[in-house]
Amino acid sequence: MKFSLVAALVVVLALSQGSDSASLVKREAPVDVETVIKYFQELSDLLTKTTQDLVEKVKAHELTEKANAYIEEGRAQLQPMSDQIQEQLKPLTDSVQTQLKPLTDSIQPQLEDIWKILIDASKALTN
Repeated sequence: MKFSLVAALVVVLALSQGSDSASLVKREAPVDVETVIKYFQELSDLLTKTTQDLVEKVKAHELTEKANAYIEEGRAQLQPMSDQIQEQLKPLTDSVQTQLKPLTDSIQPQLEDIWKILIDASKALTN
């Protein structure tokens, strides 16, 4: 990139110095060379900034891909363990449910009686 800038500058200088044209043209040549130098410098700065932005975006994209890969790898490793824990807890939950069912069946009529008493008491208060 710098080579092309130097090459363009050399060509412009050679053209401006090598010609035997009128003095008016020679006076304008330094202004044109400065303009060309400024243009190439701005172009170089723009390309540098654009390249840096592109590199940062590529790095961010790669980081996202790596994070997703780690998450998938972790999920793949934890899924068999999760399935195994569920299989081991199933008999335990069935056992607890079996033990608690008679208790809940015996409490339910008592709760229904309490509910009826509360409803009757609230009806008595509203009348």
